[in-house]
Amino acid sequence: MNKAGHLYKEFRFDNFIDAMTFANQIADMAEKEAHHPNLTITWGLCIVEIWTHDVGGLTENDFILAAKIGILK
Repeated sequence: MNKAGHLYKEFRFDNFIDAMTFANQIADMAEKEAHHPNLTITWGLCIVEIWTHDVGGLTENDFILAAKIGILK
């Protein structure tokens, strides 16, 4: 969790392509779930930040999405 109270995790990779591939997998899942995290992609790093925008905080769906993303890596 970060200072804003959002779920936050950094996923490290050996190169940019692997980080982007991971981000695209998250994007596909997010579209199916209709729940979209903030993603930041740089060389060897994909940062994922999850919270429910409508409530300005965390809901059960945020933890479910985070668990599903954790399985991808």
